[in-house]
Amino acid sequence: MSQVRRFLRVVGQLLLAMAAIVGTALVFRWLLYPALLWVFDPGPGLATQVRRFGILLSATLGYWLYVRFLRKRAVAELRPAVAGAALGGLAGAALIGLVLLPLFVFGFYQVTAHQGASWSLLEVAGFLLVAAMLEELVYRGVLFQTLETAWGTLPALCLQALVFGAVHLENVFAFGGSAWDMVATVVSVTLLGAMWALLFVLFRNLWICGLNHFAWNFTILCSGVPLSGIDEWRDSAPIRTEYRGPDWLTGGPFGPENSLLTLVVVALVVGVLLHFARQRGRLLGAAAVVQGR
Repeated sequence: MSQVRRFLRVVGQLLLAMAAIVGTALVFRWLLYPALLWVFDPGPGLATQVRRFGILLSATLGYWLYVRFLRKRAVAELRPAVAGAALGGLAGAALIGLVLLPLFVFGFYQVTAHQGASWSLLEVAGFLLVAAMLEELVYRGVLFQTLETAWGTLPALCLQALVFGAVHLENVFAFGGSAWDMVATVVSVTLLGAMWALLFVLFRNLWICGLNHFAWNFTILCSGVPLSGIDEWRDSAPIRTEYRGPDWLTGGPFGPENSLLTLVVVALVVGVLLHFARQRGRLLGAAAVVQGR
């Protein structure tokens, strides 16, 4: 197959996958969700959570239908993995904790107020969980696996990570970030995209990746600093924190993900995961991926 034909095939598969995911989500949002509101009449807070998790479940169903009937294979990446997902979540919180802890200990992050837990924290947590799972569904489930089938594991890993990093530049533009913010964001989020893709390569389970992704974000939120350049969620955090120090160390208005400490920690983790993936024979060429499925 020529490279042009392969590229066109990849584009077609991506479009079909996104049509299935977005289509089922829209069916829920515009048809089933209003019917649920009419029948049960929940309060505004509960209705918001029903909408978010309903969109996630319907998008997951769309993904399942696409893989099962259009790609004609078992959807093993959606198999239940309660223990694995829980461990993945703990690992995600612990990993960003390695960055946050020294920043607090040495005074680069300082707690200025104790706000306590609130309903708004649970609401934001629900949003973060849905957002993390949807990103894993799209980037690791659809984009990575489609590219992997066409070109193999390593090219797919690099391409989807670069796309993941570039998309998050929107957050920097939103607060008018500096040149450092832009460079650090691309590097940091690209490394994170590679890390979550390697987790997927090792475990082939989207729930493990999604809970790791969610726990990473939720731990940043609870620390009271900006999360990926989003400042307004700090009002929901149990503590209020100020960052005092150079942006290259604190992450500045983008938050700890842009800290040099984060770049180093995540780069090391990517190296370790890549080593294990190579050692276990998980880095496959395109032909091996197709034969395995």
